[in-house]
Order: sequence, then structure tokens, then C-alpha cells
Amino acid sequence: MRLTCCASSRCFCPRIGRKLSMKDLFRLRLLCSWQLKTILNGYHQIVQQRMQHAPDLKSFMIELKMILEVALKNRQELCVLPLSSQFYSVLIEDIETLGWDKIVYVDACFSTIKLKAEDASGREHLITVKLKAKHPAESPDCFVDFPVPFSVSWTPQSSLISIHSQFLAALESLKAFWDVMDEIDEKTWVLEPQKPTRSATARRIALGNNASINVEVDPRHPTMLPECCFLGADHVVKPLGIKLSKNMHLWDPEYSLLRNLKDVLEIDFPARTILEKSDFTMDCGICYAYQLDGAIPDQVCNNSQCGQPFHKICLYEWLRGLLTSRQSFNIIFGECPYCNKPITLKMSGRKP
Repeated sequence: MRLTCCASSRCFCPRIGRKLSMKDLFRLRLLCSWQLKTILNGYHQIVQQRMQHAPDLKSFMIELKMILEVALKNRQELCVLPLSSQFYSVLIEDIETLGWDKIVYVDACFSTIKLKAEDASGREHLITVKLKAKHPAESPDCFVDFPVPFSVSWTPQSSLISIHSQFLAALESLKAFWDVMDEIDEKTWVLEPQKPTRSATARRIALGNNASINVEVDPRHPTMLPECCFLGADHVVKPLGIKLSKNMHLWDPEYSLLRNLKDVLEIDFPARTILEKSDFTMDCGICYAYQLDGAIPDQVCNNSQCGQPFHKICLYEWLRGLLTSRQSFNIIFGECPYCNKPITLKMSGRKP
């Protein structure tokens, strides 16, 4: 690899360290082997900019090293497997037997393959298979978007077909869980996560103005009573907690989780067909934003005449700045920024 000035065709030698004029800098170009040129494909403009703006050769070489590291990390077509022609013929035969319609992606080296499959409810799922250097003697790595661990039973005689079969069996075992989560997503206002993945087991569901319930569903027993946590002002959520304790014996695993929650809590969830999400989501009263670093307001003033929500970190910083605030163990006592009524913040072991 060398740096050359187009005007004079003279090399910029690091041992000589000759300084180039600004006119020369704009005519510099990088000459390198085809392997390096392939790695830098798509990064030519960045390299040219760094050549023009780097103060000296040493600085440019440091920046070039960083660019190469990024390029190598992001380069999906980098071959890492010394594969033989027999490997390819066996793999192609596998794919043809499985069906090309089940292939979503194959990299240039056939070392990373993505397969798709549908569960009994028609949901499409993907599995990414990364073959290792000693394939098929060595078990491949498989990545799925599941709420539970997934491992493939593999022998040197195994193939993509066996992986796909095990994938289908796992999908069937999780069908009931995804049915439960889909019903929640379709029939209630889910505040968090905004874009749930198939591996997400929790949903924070709106109950009304500044009140919500966070449910953590067991993927193996999705219709059983989930872990529940109420969020909101005490005068709103305490009665719900009492109802949950009183009616817990009414929970029937034969019914859907959503129906059980309605019966046990004696409520109807806000309907998606009537209300908008904005009807029961309010911005933080301190930073005036709804989302802050992925978090939504989950602290609420207990004064029934106020009920202003806050982000935990915003309320923490507010109370910490008040001279009248006091702390006892992990609880900070202070005043609401809006109504000046007492407000408390329970902290975890460290700063929110």
C-alpha cells in the first residue's frame, strides 16, 4: 500500500515524511492490493476525505486503521470458512430437498443462512444458521427470536432439514404464548415495549389516565396468572391490587389471559376502537417529553387533584435539587413540582 500524488507520481514515504502542500493533498490517492481494495469497497469517499484533512501521515494511518476495523466488522461477505466443493454440493442438495422457498438469505460463502417457517397461527419466524469451519462435524450456531433458550440437536449426519424440523417443533411449543401476546397487542393499548419482539415476555398495558399494569408472562405456561405490577397514583392502583388479591382464586387457565385479567381486576381495558393512545398517555411534567432514553413516565403524583406523571430520572433530579427534600434509606421525600403536595420516590440500589 502507498500514497501517491497524481501530479508528480511521487510516493509519500513514511520514512522520508515529506510534507505535502494543500494542492498536493487534494490530488492524493491510495494505491493498494485488490484484497485491501475489496475490504474498503464503499469506504472510498471516507478514505479520500481523511487523506485531505489529516494533518500528517501518522494521523492518517491511525484513521485508516479505524476505517479498516469498521469495514471488516461490517463486511458480511467476508469468507471465514475454508469450504470444499463437496461442502457446497452437499449444502445445495440440502437446500433443494428443504425447498428454496424456505430460504430467506444466504451470504456469498454459504456460511450464514436464514430460514423461515410459519407457526400454526400463520406467524412467520426466522432462524439464522451460522455454519462453522468443521461443518458438518461441528454443530452450527443457531439464532432465533424466542422467549426461551433454543438449542439444536446435532450429529455429523444432520442437515438443514433437521434444523428446520426442530425449529418447527419449537414454534409449535410456543404457539400458545404468542397467541396470548398477540391478543394483548391487538385488543389493548400497550405502552411498553412500543415494538415488541417475539422474545418479549412483558407488556405494560394502559388501564386509564396515568394508570397501567405491567404483566410478565411465563412462555411455558402463558395462560397462568402472570407477575403483575401496577403503575400509577396510589389512589388508583391500590384498589386494583386489592381486587387482584381478593379474586386471584377466580383465575381459570382454560380462559385467555386477557379475559382472566378483566374478571379478576373487574375492569374493561381501554378500547382501541374508541380511544387514542394519547387519551391516557401524558408527557413528563419536568422534561415535557413522553420518551426519555426509551423510558416513559412511570411516577405519578398521588394527589387526586393533580396526578401529573414524571420520568423516574427527572423526578429524582428534581427532588435532589430541593433544599426541603429528605431521604430515608432508598426513599426520597419531597414536594410535587406542580401541586406542592408530598411526593415520594422509591429508588433501586443505585441512581435511577
